[in-house]
Amino acid sequence: MTDLTQPAGWMPLVFLALMGISMLVYVILDGYDLGVGVLLRRADDADKDTMIASIGPFWDANETWLVLGVGLLLVAFPIAHGVILTQLYLPVALMLAGLILRGVAFDFRVKARAHHKPWWNRAFYAGSLLAAFSQGLMLGLYITGFQHGWLDLAFAVVVGLCLVAGYCLLGAGWLIMKTSGSLQRRAMYWARRSLWLTGIGVAAISLVTPMVSQRIFDKWFSLPNIILLAPIPLVTVALFILIDRLLRRLPAMHDRGNDRWCWVPFAGTAVIFLMAFNGLAYSIFPYLVVDRIDIWQAASAPESLGVILVGAAVVLPTILGYTVYAYRVFWGKATDLHYY
Repeated sequence: MTDLTQPAGWMPLVFLALMGISMLVYVILDGYDLGVGVLLRRADDADKDTMIASIGPFWDANETWLVLGVGLLLVAFPIAHGVILTQLYLPVALMLAGLILRGVAFDFRVKARAHHKPWWNRAFYAGSLLAAFSQGLMLGLYITGFQHGWLDLAFAVVVGLCLVAGYCLLGAGWLIMKTSGSLQRRAMYWARRSLWLTGIGVAAISLVTPMVSQRIFDKWFSLPNIILLAPIPLVTVALFILIDRLLRRLPAMHDRGNDRWCWVPFAGTAVIFLMAFNGLAYSIFPYLVVDRIDIWQAASAPESLGVILVGAAVVLPTILGYTVYAYRVFWGKATDLHYY
């Protein structure tokens, strides 16, 4: 039994919470700009610059949260880091390739000659799609405990496609908030097209996760847990219904010039991701590798964690501070893209 009054007991919990927060913030923030990148392929040429402008001040800073989360995994839980990154080597490599491609394309598309610009737009789309799908593939493989049977791989591919849809839903919600006119109306259509595929992904993860482990099944479906945890799926279903109904009404509200509720699809989708994250975190805790390595087995020595905690106490507020500042400065509708 782990003694939670000792540093060796409570420090791994602190780092698990910090790592979880970092990854959740990354999924929501970088999720929407990856979604905008995937949706870029569907936009008219006249709208592409506005879409890029809507994420321009934020997209590279959003990726800082991924660096922080993976960095905490490496320094605080090196054993789990070695196992997870070894098992996910290929999708991680694909994700990095996608992130590099979209980063290069973002900078070069604004400097390229007119006849080259469509190629950089396609590269930005391809990099966004590859990064998003790879993250879903990693999630699917992680949930099944890195099994590589045909059903496990098929599940991972489904999760990958559904996560792309989820990011498109976030991206469309972001565009509904940040744009106006015809692009805002098209974003409403894109959001509706992405909504229920996202729901399929959430449902698939919810069904498969208890099936991979008897321990997880018992945590969810034994009394009184099943009653206490009921709000998570109920709130999630309610949010899907709310967003669907609002997206059906927003075009008419848009035609009347009513933009009051334009923030709801993005905020509602973010809460859906939060609910899904909470359910998954509850299912897997206290393990970092399902039923194999728990956080105390994987943790670094308490002395090392103490030093790392001091660094995290400086770095995390700094990242949070400049993130909040950037969103405050660039709040409001996106304007035309200009480079000087």
